[in-house]
Amino acid sequence: MSYLAGIDLGSTSLKVMIYDLDGHAVARASRPTELVHPHPKHPDWAIWRPEQIWSGVCEALREATAQLQNSGDLKAVAVTGMGMDGVPIGKDGRWLHPFISWHCPRTVPQQQWWLKHVGAAKQFSIGGNPIWAFNTALRILWMREHEPEILAQTDKWLLIEDFVNFMLCGAKATDYSMASSTLLFDQTRRDYSDELLRLSGIDRALLADPKPSGTVIGAVHAQAAAATGLRAGTPVVLGGHDMLCGALPAGAFRPGVVLNIVGTWEMILTALERPVLTPEAGATGWWIDSHVARDRYAGIGCVVAGDMLEWFRKHFGFEEAQRAKTEGGVDWDYLMALAKGAPAGAGGVMFLPHFSGSTIPVVDPESSGAFVGLRNTAGKGHLLRAMVEGLNYQFLQMMEGLQASLGVTPDRFVAVGGGAQNAFWTQNKADMVGKPFEIPQIEEATPLGAAILAGLGVGLYQNEEDAFRQVYRPGRIYEPNLQNTAFYAERFPVFRRIYPALKEINAGR
Repeated sequence: MSYLAGIDLGSTSLKVMIYDLDGHAVARASRPTELVHPHPKHPDWAIWRPEQIWSGVCEALREATAQLQNSGDLKAVAVTGMGMDGVPIGKDGRWLHPFISWHCPRTVPQQQWWLKHVGAAKQFSIGGNPIWAFNTALRILWMREHEPEILAQTDKWLLIEDFVNFMLCGAKATDYSMASSTLLFDQTRRDYSDELLRLSGIDRALLADPKPSGTVIGAVHAQAAAATGLRAGTPVVLGGHDMLCGALPAGAFRPGVVLNIVGTWEMILTALERPVLTPEAGATGWWIDSHVARDRYAGIGCVVAGDMLEWFRKHFGFEEAQRAKTEGGVDWDYLMALAKGAPAGAGGVMFLPHFSGSTIPVVDPESSGAFVGLRNTAGKGHLLRAMVEGLNYQFLQMMEGLQASLGVTPDRFVAVGGGAQNAFWTQNKADMVGKPFEIPQIEEATPLGAAILAGLGVGLYQNEEDAFRQVYRPGRIYEPNLQNTAFYAERFPVFRRIYPALKEINAGR
């Protein structure tokens, strides 16, 4: 029997999943990811401790491998997880400073410097990145300014996945998708950009050499084997950024397939055959990455989504929470029944989903959310339905941008994540777009994608298509109500007018 392991370094937990070649999970374990605020003078500063990350991975690997009859059946391991957080490693292999977490705001001044001296347009034209305060290069600039003696001792700045690989096999390497998150990667050349390195003054020698995902970079050494339960000599294969790994078992390495990851944030991901680094794509909020699939790129858009529904649940869902306690079930079921009971169009109520500003297709951090069209006939169900419809109108706008900015015509929609299990939200999205939405039966898409890359690295799969055929299992399909589709098509122009009408009001608040 042959098994493959995917290690997923998430912001709340460190997961180890072991799969057979058909994508069935045969063992699993997890440990918490512990976010720490160690600086009393800066209570908002946040770090991950390298020792906790490594010990958590070791514990989870020992627990998972103990569930196998023969650890030799595990043929390879790959790591995936969050993107930008890195750690300076000295020449002796010791870490010199904790990971600065993506939660930490300390590099906002460096972000402003980058915007002024590099600029959003140039950055996108080379790397395909929006400039976020937690991008890797900004952490290096902060270290140069505030801890120069540590940076002087640094041999390599390893991203968090690359750190775990280093601890497993001693290799200091990264993959194209992880390098894409540094602000220093040239998507066209698939190497670090000489221009961005020159403008930032960052030494190329600090950065691990980028290679394609699915590349074998070493083997588990004896010390790591003793700590993890892995067999010494087990191949270690480059994984990649979590969302891109999750795209593999969903089929979102094929052109035209749109992966919709639905949770607190809603993400859109689709494969591209070339990097689309045009001003229009950058100005409308798209993010261009190197895919973990060979010879593929990815167009990515992300917006806050489920967080707004949680706001409604928290402030207006008391009655439904009490019903769940007394009658059983989940409060969300009662809330969504109210939304479903309201008519399409929510009785004229519309919602602008900009509680956290807007990132795509409108790029405006100053925008705010709004209900419009309220009358005294509107009830709780109308408001909640308007919120769901507003989120899905925004999704429809993103689909327009996908075609206009990236040249992609969607022909298949696959949805994963906790929000995708919300039947009303997903059905309404299918109605809005006028296309079916499929919720596949995948056991943890992200670590499964890493395991697929491990299998590709050691030749257990011929290519991504071969792996996909083996692991994919169809699930529920939401077919659109085309009568609703026509209704929403008529209302969509009204939704598009809400943001321009409120823009100046929000800017002056």
